[in-house]
Amino acid sequence: MTALAGPSADAFWAASLRRWNAVCWVLFAAMAVGLAAMDQPGGSRYGALALLGCVVLCYALLDRFPGNPVVRPHVYLSVLVLALGGLAYLRSSYAALFMVTLPHYWMFGRTPRASMGFLGLATAATLAGSIARQGWSLEFFSETLVSTLIVVAVGVLIGLWAHSVVAQSAERARLIVELERTQAELSEAHQRQGAADERERMARDIHDTLAQGFASIVVLAEAARAQLASDPARSAQQLRSIESTARENLAEARELVGSAQRRQDGAAGGSVARTLRRVLDRFAEDTGLTVAADLAEVVCDQQTRIALLRCTQESLANVRKHARASTVGVNLTRRPYGVELEITDDGTGFDPEESAGFGLDGMRKRLAELGGRLTVTSSVGDGTRILAMIPLETAAEIPLEIPLETSEGAG
Repeated sequence: MTALAGPSADAFWAASLRRWNAVCWVLFAAMAVGLAAMDQPGGSRYGALALLGCVVLCYALLDRFPGNPVVRPHVYLSVLVLALGGLAYLRSSYAALFMVTLPHYWMFGRTPRASMGFLGLATAATLAGSIARQGWSLEFFSETLVSTLIVVAVGVLIGLWAHSVVAQSAERARLIVELERTQAELSEAHQRQGAADERERMARDIHDTLAQGFASIVVLAEAARAQLASDPARSAQQLRSIESTARENLAEARELVGSAQRRQDGAAGGSVARTLRRVLDRFAEDTGLTVAADLAEVVCDQQTRIALLRCTQESLANVRKHARASTVGVNLTRRPYGVELEITDDGTGFDPEESAGFGLDGMRKRLAELGGRLTVTSSVGDGTRILAMIPLETAAEIPLEIPLETSEGAG
C-alpha cells in the first residue's frame, strides 16, 4: 500500500494508509456477509457478489503485488467505477461501497486531477445505474442524487486536504534535506577557511620570528667573517650574538609548536616592557644604532604581548634592512582607550602607498584580530613612524606576570 501512495507520502501518511487498508478489508467482509445474508435471493444477489468480488480481487492484487503488470492503480479504479454503476443498478449496497472506497480515488489517483476524474466517473456511474433502475422519480432526486452529491463533496474536500498535507510534507522534507546539505557545505567551508586562516597565521608567525632570526644570523655571520682578520674581538662578539640568536630561534620554534595550546588555555601574560627591553638591547648591540626607549609598565594578556612584540620585531627588521637610520625611538604607552606602541627612525623613509611587503600587511592583520589598527607615516628622506594601537578591552591588565622569552630577530 505504501508504494501506491506516491513518492511524496511521508512515514505518517504511509502509516495512515496502512491503517485504512485494514479497515477496508473489514468493511469488504461486512459487505459480503450483508449481501449474502440480507439481500433477496436471485440473480441480483449473485451479480452484486460477483461485482464485489471483482473489486476485492483487484484490490488484493494491487495491495499484495503493487508492481504487477496487469492490475495497475488506474485499472483498479476503472473496475471500481464499473462495479459501483452495476451495484447501483442492482440496488445492492452500492452506497456502502462508495463510502468505503472513497479514499481509494485519492490513494491511487496519484494526482488531484486524476483523482477528481475517477471520482467524477464513479459519481456518474452511480447516478446512471440509479436512473436506469428508478427512472427520474422523486425518490431518485430526494434520496439518491442528494446523498450521493453530499458524499462526493465531502470526499473531494477531504481528498484535497490530504493531498495538500502530503505536498506540504514533501516540501518540508525537501527543505530539510536542502538545509542539511547547506549546513554540510557551510561546515566544510568553515573548515577550509579555518585551515586557510591557520596557514596564514603560521606563515605570519614564521615570518615574524624564525625568518627574522635567520636573517639576523646571516647578517651577523657576514659581518663577523668580514671583520675576522681586522677586528677579532668584534667578530667574537658577533659570533656570540649568532649563538644567542640561534638559541632564541629554537625557543621561538618551540613557542610556535605550543602556541595553539596556550591560546586554548588562555595563558596569561606579564609586563610587555621587559620583553621589549630585551629585544631593543639585542638590536642596539647587533647594529650599533642608538635606541631611545620609553616603555611604560603595561601588564596585558598573552595575545596582546605577542602582537606588540611582533610589531616591534618587524619594525626593527625593516629599519635594519631598509632605513639606513642612526637613531630609533620606541615608546610604549598606556592610554585610556588602549595600549599604543610607537616606533620611529630617522632613516631614508619610503612611500607607504607603494609598499607591498608581507611584514606591514602581517602586522595589520595581527592587530586587526585583536580589534586594533596600524598607522604608517613616512615619506622619502624623512624617516618613518609606526603606530600600533590595541583597544583597552583587549589589553586588560592581568595580575600574573610571566616574561616571554624570545628573540627580536632581524633582517
